[in-house]
Amino acid sequence: MMKTLIILAHPNINDSKVNKRWREELLRHSDEITVHELYKEYPDWKIDVEQEQQMLESYDTVIFQFPLYWYNCPPLFKKWMDDVFTYGWAYGSKGKKLKGKKIGVAISIGSKEDEYQPTGLISYTVDEIITPFKATVKYVGATILPHFAVFGTAFQLSDEEIHRSAKEYMDYIRQLH
Repeated sequence: MMKTLIILAHPNINDSKVNKRWREELLRHSDEITVHELYKEYPDWKIDVEQEQQMLESYDTVIFQFPLYWYNCPPLFKKWMDDVFTYGWAYGSKGKKLKGKKIGVAISIGSKEDEYQPTGLISYTVDEIITPFKATVKYVGATILPHFAVFGTAFQLSDEEIHRSAKEYMDYIRQLH
């Protein structure tokens, strides 16, 4: 089985219920999954670009996991993408290192799912909100995978709901191969 790389970007993982539980579940499957925590690895925000690029090159499937922050990703993850996806490596005439890889997004969302409908409070679907990630993946020649999301995290999901979401996340990852 091919291993999957999870790029986990949560600035307050110890205060998280959902992403923390997802991480626990992922770590139980280290034979299948590698979890790379950006906020743990780079508390000073000084990203080792070469190390990150080498790591990405060694996986065929990559999942970006983060909580949705103002309809985007946490700031260190954005910096990571800006720093790591360089011209001549990720794109450009010689930048083909991500070509053919499969990349997905797994996000926790504070609001309820019905708000992410054309008639809901947000008026946009999650698929529309993650368009910049989909465009980036396409631009670097990778294949965008369907996203995985759990909603209502700001409304105190029950332990059972959080546990179920972790199992569903593992099922999502396994079906990617």
